[in-house]
Amino acid sequence: MAERIIFHVDMDAFFASVEQRDHPAYRGKPVIVGGLSGRGVVSTCSYEARAYGVRSAMPMAEARKRCPEAIFVEGRYHAYREASDRIFAIFEEFSPTIEPLSIDEAFLDMTGMGLLMDSPRRRAEELKAAIRAKTGLRASVGIAPNKFLAKLASDLEKPDGLVEIRQEDVERVLSPLPIRRLWGVGKKTEARLAALGCKTVGDVAAADAKKLRAVVGDKAAQLLPRLARGIDDRPVVTLREAKSIGKEMTFDEDLTSAEDAHRMLLLLSEKVGWRLRRAGRKARTVSVKVRKGDFTTYTRSRTLPEATNYDDAIFKTARLLFDSLGICGDIRLLGVTGEHLETAGQTSLFEDPRQEKLYAAIDRIKGKFGEGIIGKAGH
Repeated sequence: MAERIIFHVDMDAFFASVEQRDHPAYRGKPVIVGGLSGRGVVSTCSYEARAYGVRSAMPMAEARKRCPEAIFVEGRYHAYREASDRIFAIFEEFSPTIEPLSIDEAFLDMTGMGLLMDSPRRRAEELKAAIRAKTGLRASVGIAPNKFLAKLASDLEKPDGLVEIRQEDVERVLSPLPIRRLWGVGKKTEARLAALGCKTVGDVAAADAKKLRAVVGDKAAQLLPRLARGIDDRPVVTLREAKSIGKEMTFDEDLTSAEDAHRMLLLLSEKVGWRLRRAGRKARTVSVKVRKGDFTTYTRSRTLPEATNYDDAIFKTARLLFDSLGICGDIRLLGVTGEHLETAGQTSLFEDPRQEKLYAAIDRIKGKFGEGIIGKAGH
């Protein structure tokens, strides 16, 4: 079994960074986002504000005392959600298995994707670069064989960090860290462990089990030494199993001909096919969505004789569905979706095995150089 490769991606000072991105006058200055009432608390603050000791969840009154010259912002949560949606769309280009932790943080399971990347570190660099290019925001990434270590790694060199903890490095990296780095260790647990003589993670790993149980209880006494040794068997779990995989595109200018629509349907079908294959799924049903300039929206779907994740089959069906609508222009949005998903198994007796090899080669190229590196000529 291949060693697990887990990425933990954490956006740097997310809300404050969105504000600095959207307001050039805020850049390089302390920015504090949160409730501005007397009982408000800090949601996020920029790294410039953190230099004054301001932290998330701090009462806003305390933040004002520590950094009175800061720019205080109540927050634009629609802007943060929009940025988050873009970031998670980028995640989907890199891994089919994503576990969101919050609006700006997630685990990505990269296990078994060795053929799609030169190295985990190089792939993480590409991920960071994609986020920066498409959103104007910076992310820190941790790479490790499990979730605990990956999350720990992403925090070690913030902001804009990239840290890889390999299995052979676990003891060297973990041992000298303060015990607050362990999940579940707050101020009270830290004080109890300190009374036992544990000041570092290495101390916890070497602690006497009986004495540990006496100060933190049975459950923590079992968990903390495992974490202190870098052991964490929890899988990356998506919030829910995907029931469909699709891609939509809204155009800056409405499409004016069926030919233009066909070209975009081909592009969308390639993206859907690629994502289905990466997720190890096939679609039994293909649907198309068409929105006109006046926001009138049409959807059509067709169930296939056999489930597929091949671009050509998806496009052929999507084009037939689009043509059945008789729409020639004034197209604001197009979408293609694969539905009623099945686990991709062996090649069907009715499928050409050469296609399987062709798509495997295409996927290796896309995995290495990006989703848009290769495509088919217009039909």
